[in-house]
Order: sequence, then C-alpha cells, then structure tokens
Amino acid sequence: MILYHGSNVIVKEPRILEDGFYKDFGYGFYCTSLEKQAKRWALTKRKNHIVNKYKYCPDERLRIKFFEDMTEEWLQFIVNCRLGLRHEYDIVEGPMADDTIWDYVEDYMAARISKPAFWELVKFKYPTHQIVFCTEKALQTIKFEGSYAL
Repeated sequence: MILYHGSNVIVKEPRILEDGFYKDFGYGFYCTSLEKQAKRWALTKRKNHIVNKYKYCPDERLRIKFFEDMTEEWLQFIVNCRLGLRHEYDIVEGPMADDTIWDYVEDYMAARISKPAFWELVKFKYPTHQIVFCTEKALQTIKFEGSYAL
C-alpha cells in the first residue's frame, strides 16, 4: 500500500513525536492513503509544502486497530485520545476527524449537542483516511519512496 504524509520538510526517517496537541488516534506518525488529503495537510504548513510518499507492508504481529467507518466506538476512541488517554495499539487506522468534525466532537464532549445530532452533522462529510504509526515497531513497516514540493 502507498501512503502519503504532508509536511513542510522531507521525512525520510519518520519519528514519533510526543509533543503538541493530542491527535485523533494519539501520538504517532500520521499518514494517509489519499494523496489529495496529504496535499491539504502540507498546505497547512507556513513554509514549504512537501508531500512524502511511503510503501507500507503490514505486519500481522503488530497490534492494529482498524475503524472502517465513523462509529460509536471510533467516536469514543477519538474522544479518549484527544483527552490524552493512551491506547495499546501499534497502528490505528480509520476516518479522520478534520477541523469541522473535530468542532462537532468538541460540542459533543461539552454536551452542547447530542450524539444523534453529532451523527447527523458528520454524515455528509467527504471521505478521509488516516493511519498512525504509534510505536517504533510500527514505523519499521514503512519505507520512504520519495517526496515532492507543491
């Protein structure tokens, strides 16, 4: 599988950075199978807009959590990760809570909207994908293939 990572630098050797804000699936190295989405990520950077490309070879020995769709379990997993709670997975893959969806997640967490209202608001969003490599063992499953500037 080919994966992409949007950045402001070429990332030949991905690392797990544990700083900054909590992310959808916790700390790790985030990629996507959607090149267009990686371009959007790269364009959010102040200087330089780089799309990095990787070859991913899955390893069944790793602890992998896969969310095919936005589900109740996916929502709770994101809420927990955004609250800073740790999980035990090497890799987590599934839909992304982009800025708009994250606003709805925050509203749900603060009880400003109900769970049914959350699902109604997110059902018409464009498809997204993210895969996060959360451990050093997981990072060994990806190989840098190249990069290009936007």
